[in-house]
Amino acid sequence: MSTITTELADALSTIDRSGDFFVSGTAEMFQPRLEIEGVGPIALPLLPMQAEQLIAAAERAPYGRGEATLIDPTVRQTWQIRASRVTIGGRHWPATLEAILTRVTEGLGVTEPVEAEFYKLLIYDEGSFFVQHRDTEKVAGMFATLILVLPSVSAGGQLVVRHKDREGRLELRCEDPAELAFAAFYADCVHEVMPVTSGYRMALVYNLVRRGAGHVPEPPDHSTELDTVAALLKDWADGKHSPDDDSPEKLIYPLEHAYTPAELGFEALKGADAAIAKVVAMAALRSGCDLHLALVSVEESGSAEHTGYSRSWRNRSDDDDDEFEVGEINDRTVTASDWRRPDGEQSPLTVIPVEDDEFSPPEAFEDLEPDEEYFREATGNEGASFERTYRRAALVLWPHDRLLAVINQAGLRVTLPYFTDLAERWETSGEDHQPPSEDSPLWRQAHDLSAHMVAAWPTEYWHPRRDNEATSTGQMLTLLVRLKDVANLELFLAAIADRGGFDLGDTAAIVDAVHLLAPERAASVTTRLVTASVEMTLAACGRLLALAAPLGKIVVIGAANALVAALPGGSPRDTWRRGPGVGADFVVDLFTALAWIDTALADRAASHVLACPSTYPFDSILVPAVRNLLGSNDTARAAGVQRLCLACVAHLDARVAEPLEAPRDWQRASALGCKCTFCTELSRFLADPQTSRWVFRANEGDRSHVESTIRTAHCDIDAVTERRGRPYSLVCSKNQASYERLRTQRQRDLADLVRLNG
Repeated sequence: MSTITTELADALSTIDRSGDFFVSGTAEMFQPRLEIEGVGPIALPLLPMQAEQLIAAAERAPYGRGEATLIDPTVRQTWQIRASRVTIGGRHWPATLEAILTRVTEGLGVTEPVEAEFYKLLIYDEGSFFVQHRDTEKVAGMFATLILVLPSVSAGGQLVVRHKDREGRLELRCEDPAELAFAAFYADCVHEVMPVTSGYRMALVYNLVRRGAGHVPEPPDHSTELDTVAALLKDWADGKHSPDDDSPEKLIYPLEHAYTPAELGFEALKGADAAIAKVVAMAALRSGCDLHLALVSVEESGSAEHTGYSRSWRNRSDDDDDEFEVGEINDRTVTASDWRRPDGEQSPLTVIPVEDDEFSPPEAFEDLEPDEEYFREATGNEGASFERTYRRAALVLWPHDRLLAVINQAGLRVTLPYFTDLAERWETSGEDHQPPSEDSPLWRQAHDLSAHMVAAWPTEYWHPRRDNEATSTGQMLTLLVRLKDVANLELFLAAIADRGGFDLGDTAAIVDAVHLLAPERAASVTTRLVTASVEMTLAACGRLLALAAPLGKIVVIGAANALVAALPGGSPRDTWRRGPGVGADFVVDLFTALAWIDTALADRAASHVLACPSTYPFDSILVPAVRNLLGSNDTARAAGVQRLCLACVAHLDARVAEPLEAPRDWQRASALGCKCTFCTELSRFLADPQTSRWVFRANEGDRSHVESTIRTAHCDIDAVTERRGRPYSLVCSKNQASYERLRTQRQRDLADLVRLNG
């Protein structure tokens, strides 16, 4: 069994300190009061005229080499004004600086108190730069440098900070007069300022100092954890290609802090969550894995035990918590949603299920307090119940080449539109589609996704539909045909046969799919489909045979034999047949196909049908079917159809020969199924040749019973309720509906005889 979920959690458990070797951002501010000795007050954003005045009052900024301080424009081309000549203040400035310092210390991973000592003001004009260097310790306890860039208009001048094998490239431009840009980095980091390409920039430089004894802060070092996590993820990703792999499809690592959908994002993570996310992000890049941030929701419901009186619904935070307690959990769903990518780009992922074996550590969601919990009192026959929800933000990982497998977990609601889009993009890509090239990234992606979809295609709760519309199965087959993905087509057709049925509306798509196969494979697949499906979807098997017959006898003869051998009628198994019964359309499809395939088989089918009149009654099935079959030149002269036609003509001739005349008196058929007092009286009324009207005065229940008997027995009676007096009366008047039905039937029989004899 896979141990990746436990090992990953163990590797990340030692990361309890957030921070990095640098931090940068922007902060809102009120305009500070800035004055420079020899220049006066400075307006913000910095104006070019005042920038020139500052440069005139400034000196070239030096740099340190060992214990020496040097000035060399080829190393550093910048202007500086010493701190003693700069006054910066204003009522809001201390709060602005304190807020920035809080963000900086958190970003650098420093937990002890830190002071920011103003060091100097720097002016950058066009062409200013500073080659890579390290800052020297200017005061005791200095461990980092803080740079505040005040509003100005400039371009270029990125600050590049390096530490070990990592690099940060920071944009420090700030043109908004209500904001300033800041950056801080540890003093031992190599850094450089790229040339300013236009405009002017003004920056305040502070030394970050920790007071007191002990070691000065250092950049967090999670290199050991990074190496371990990267190796674990790589082994996991490589193992997914093994047929014996039992590892989870994705990994879910819940975070410590709570985050709402509005604030969820990599840049908003707090404390150790931020540090862990950074390590996992770098490890994912090394190991070929994708990383996302998501909200994981667990929804549970089930029975509850009532221990006292309570409102019908209550939240778990109510005072009467002890009125209910959770019983058995009946339903549990776990999903991930609200996806965020490390680069901040929008993710196309929607709601995707989460499996229990994907949590790292495995017990991540045990013993949690639910975010919401509701109880409902027992009502009627239903006992007390509960519903509750847990939500946690989590890092979600999967191997890069397993994205489609992860998407497939969301089910057809997500994968079928995604697959459709891939197929359409491939068709319009202009690539050579004859045959489809596996070198095409779009075709390969569609092929891989369809393989996952076929392997996970839902079959457990399938049952045949009675309409003629294509289902998701037909849509999938059509897309595979458009892609000419023969390998997955064969697998999918086998899966359809294994589930024991297919829908009437999907038969055209199945025939299109079979048409792409070699004749021997097509014959095998068609036979297997009919053999496996005939008891569940008889009508669909008949339609499949009719549509596939033009493909040739070699393709359909096996399926035809299987279908004729399984024709319903005359067998005890017909009493438990699960699918829809025989219809006229099925007979049309059957004999249309057999007319193409085999005369002897058609004759055998006709013999079976005529031997089972209760299964294939003339009036509702055979006569309508023969009318349809005679309308096609391809089937009208087929031997089996001719036999059915002759039998239908004989049936109609016999009925037409029976005498037909209107009733001579008021006597009507009086045999009724019910023998109660009221129905016995109704029967006497029907048998009386002299009486045409009967008034039955009774309560509503008895009147309704008599009306039901009239409808069930198809009595020749018009019944109307007369609402006068109490109780009301049911007025029954005899008609000649039976004769009218026979007369209508006679007209239809004569028309059918003309059609069939013709």
